[in-house]
Amino acid sequence: MKRLHLLPPLLIIAAVIVLALHGPIVQWPDYHRFADARGLPGLPNAPDVLSNLGFAAVALWGWATLAPRRHEPALAFGWPGWALFLAALLLTAFGSSWYHLAPDNFRLLFDRLPIALACAGLLAGVYADTHGYVHGRTLSVLLALAAIGAVLWWYATELRGAGDLRPYVLLQTAPLVLVPLWQAIRRAPRVERIAFAAAIGCYVLAKFAELRDAQLLAAVGFVSGHTLKHLLATAAAALVVLGVRLRVDALRRSG
Repeated sequence: MKRLHLLPPLLIIAAVIVLALHGPIVQWPDYHRFADARGLPGLPNAPDVLSNLGFAAVALWGWATLAPRRHEPALAFGWPGWALFLAALLLTAFGSSWYHLAPDNFRLLFDRLPIALACAGLLAGVYADTHGYVHGRTLSVLLALAAIGAVLWWYATELRGAGDLRPYVLLQTAPLVLVPLWQAIRRAPRVERIAFAAAIGCYVLAKFAELRDAQLLAAVGFVSGHTLKHLLATAAAALVVLGVRLRVDALRRSG
């Protein structure tokens, strides 16, 4: 078990080396061309715009259910990270909706920034919860700065004609690997681990749907892959909040 503690930092180091050797990860040329361009009066690309409202709903629900418990021992360390996660979810609803009204790289910047901040908050919240890290606020700030830097790096390199998504990809991928490892190493409550596993499953399906945008719309006729991505990512965020709530309740009962 002691050796298992070394696995998360070793994986991070390995991922950084692999990405450095890989070279720039570029955004595909027709990224802004989404399959579902149906609109409503005064609202272009309505399905991709409106499907972001779920992020705001989850953010508000998460704040209502977790903020009153933020001083409990089970949540006190991780609360700065979870507050960042919830705030970023709310910003994602606005940023992604604004982007999908008229997709381009500048608007995409304000879509990716809150997504990166949500990943930073998730990492900070889980790490502080599982390790009893007393400087949760400092950790959250440092990860938030790293998230902002990752997105600004992409945008700056994109302006130079050679966009590089490597830091952003690393930030999005890290929670899928590190969160289950931290929970296993620190023996997080089973209910929380199940909820997070379900959230990871939803997120993986969301990325798959994103890559099959037009194919899914052609197959089912009423929802595109990108719209479905938003809905699955919203479900993943809701499962994360549920997992934290279940852990807090479980530890309160056992205590």
